[in-house]
Amino acid sequence: MIRQDAIMTTQISPHVESKKPSTGKIVIALAIALAIGAFFYFDFGQFLSLTALKENRDSLLAFTDANFVSAVGIFIAAYVIVAGLSLPGAVILTLAGGFLFGATMAALFVNVGATTGATLAFLTARYLLRDTVEQKFGKWLGPFQEGFAKNAFSYLLTLRLIPLFPFFVVNLVSGLTRVSIGTYVAATALGIIPGSFVYAYAGRQLGTINSLKEIASPNVIGAFVLLGLLALVPVVYKKYAAKSA
Repeated sequence: MIRQDAIMTTQISPHVESKKPSTGKIVIALAIALAIGAFFYFDFGQFLSLTALKENRDSLLAFTDANFVSAVGIFIAAYVIVAGLSLPGAVILTLAGGFLFGATMAALFVNVGATTGATLAFLTARYLLRDTVEQKFGKWLGPFQEGFAKNAFSYLLTLRLIPLFPFFVVNLVSGLTRVSIGTYVAATALGIIPGSFVYAYAGRQLGTINSLKEIASPNVIGAFVLLGLLALVPVVYKKYAAKSA
């Protein structure tokens, strides 16, 4: 009997390990795919362009003046959707926020919307993909997961501060790590402040902007890179101190 049970367990275990995606995962994945598909099919991206923003500046400003609270709610909700679904247009939204609400208030609203949307993308990637990725590549990802978890805040802060790393990529990749949600939210909220303020401030001079390249000048990018490198100082210090001990 013992041998038969062992044989049956051995035969069944491979099937147990290869679990099929749950209904919840399938539903969420389909909903995301439909939402992204609708965005591109109906060309909603045309409303998130510099040209569209400049053409509608007067009507947007009039609506905001007459319905400030509603405008703030719509703005934050739009940012959550764009960041949560990894859609293009976050920079244009930040410019619009700066034009409509002022640099300081816009940076605050952007922070709320972007952090919320990024957290949703993070949780979605973790729920849909992390188990599968760890099952297939666990032995290769193990050392990376361990090292990243030890210095997660500094690493994430660096990735957020340096604009060379796409926002949505950081969201999705972070979801595949073992970083805690609290660390992720804190690093995201803090790390996006400089970039949000720069673009929101630029939005105040919307009429003089003809290209987004005018905002992201080499000097501005260099400053962000420097901030990102400074965020890595604690990591370097830990490694140096460990070697010296």
